Amino acid sequence: MKKRKNILHHLSRRERQIAEAVVKLGQASVSQVLAEIPDPPTYTSIRTILQLLVKKDILRFESDGKRYLYRIKANQNTVRTAAVNNLLATFFPDSTSAAITAILDIAADRLDADELDEIQQKIKQAKKDNRRTQ
Repeated sequence: MKKRKNILHHLSRRERQIAEAVVKLGQASVSQVLAEIPDPPTYTSIRTILQLLVKKDILRFESDGKRYLYRIKANQNTVRTAAVNNLLATFFPDSTSAAITAILDIAADRLDADELDEIQQKIKQAKKDNRRTQ
């Protein structure tokens, strides 16, 4: 499996929090980010961090009248992969299976038959790939 670059790894906690809010919202103004994050800094601080994320090539923006709307620059799969890598490194550094088990414990009642089949296929493929590399 191809190793992907983690686009969020070099961000501070607050930068990552703001970038994740923009991802969750799809596109967001400073006010929307301010409303989305817990214990937010000032409006000016969020605006400054958003501009910094533009300079770091994480976000892009467009004008909407007097306000700017920010969007993530990377595609959704790249962002999801980066977020999962951060989750694994932070809370499950020694056990990917513990992370998967925790997700299944939380989401099992929301998975339909097709999703469960897809997960089973991914596990089969991972076993197959693992045997090839050993």
